[in-house]
Amino acid sequence: MTASQVRETVIEVRDLHNRFGSHIVHEHLNLDLYRGEILGVVGGSGAGKSVLLRSIVGLHRPSHGEIRVFGQDLLALAKAERSHVEQRFGVLFQRGALFSSLNLQENVAIGLIEHRGLTRPSAEKLARMKLALTGLPASAALQYPAELSGGMIKRAALARALALEPEVLFLDEPTAGLDPIGAAAFDRLIVTLSQSLGLTVFLVTHDLDTLYTTCDRVAVLSQKKVLIADTLAVVADTDDPWIQDYFHGPRGRAASYATYPIVHPVKEPS
Repeated sequence: MTASQVRETVIEVRDLHNRFGSHIVHEHLNLDLYRGEILGVVGGSGAGKSVLLRSIVGLHRPSHGEIRVFGQDLLALAKAERSHVEQRFGVLFQRGALFSSLNLQENVAIGLIEHRGLTRPSAEKLARMKLALTGLPASAALQYPAELSGGMIKRAALARALALEPEVLFLDEPTAGLDPIGAAAFDRLIVTLSQSLGLTVFLVTHDLDTLYTTCDRVAVLSQKKVLIADTLAVVADTDDPWIQDYFHGPRGRAASYATYPIVHPVKEPS
């Protein structure tokens, strides 16, 4: 690999420990996120996928370890400095986390008013553009979360995550609860936005179709650490019971076949 091909590391997690009372979630966990990639994070129930995400974005303070973001130690920064760095993140939470008392354009605009100092009319105009970017119709801007389908809530939450034009996008189970058609459409949207906006994406998921459709690399959380982080082909071939069950069980084979179908040779006519 030449100097020009060296990947820029935007997030470095080193020797991370997360403990809740006597329960240890992470121990000696290390992980890198490279600029421009879509990294999928998988693991069994209780492996700490969402806890890792929350630790990186500053919503949970780890018991021990170092998290460097854009070259800075996030945990060592003063509150104001950390807030400035965190504004370079966009986060889509698992259930959308929209404010139920605000319509969609207000949900997206609130961060622009608070962090960018925009007037309400300017913020709401930009909010409507962000909503359109995620594929929502113009009429959705004045709707409230309770009036929306699950897929529309996901797109609205994504628009809010993109409001401050982040460099890194964190997605926590973005296709959970969506029907297969809606989930596939959301996967395509993630790839399109990543490429068009130059986003780096940290994606927590259990959805095998999402992994095969969107991800450049996959990190597997197991045994309280990152067991492996590599391309799908390398990870799926790893000799570990959980990985083998996950990637080579019936659902794993179906997802793999949908992305890499077996092409049968055409027989020549006799």
